[in-house]
Amino acid sequence: MIEIKEVTKMALAFAPYGKILKIREIRANDKTRRHLENLGIAVGSDISTLFDSSGDVIVRVKDGRLAIDKALAMKIFVTEDL
Repeated sequence: MIEIKEVTKMALAFAPYGKILKIREIRANDKTRRHLENLGIAVGSDISTLFDSSGDVIVRVKDGRLAIDKALAMKIFVTEDL
C-alpha cells in the first residue's frame, strides 16, 4: 500500500528557520521572476531561511546569502523538502 502525504505550500515569510525548503511557486511578474532566477531563486530549487531581520528575510541560496523584503517573501511559496 502506498501512503500519500499531503504537502502544504507556505509563503517564504512564514517558513521555519534552518530547514531546507523547496520553492514550489513564485507569484510575481515576469521581470521580478527573471531577476530572482538570476539570483538562483527559481521553482524547483532549494532555499533555507536563516533569520528575519527587521522585515527582511535572510535566506541561503546555493552558496550565498540574500535578503528578501517581506512583501516579496510573501509571493514565494515553499514546501519542506521531504
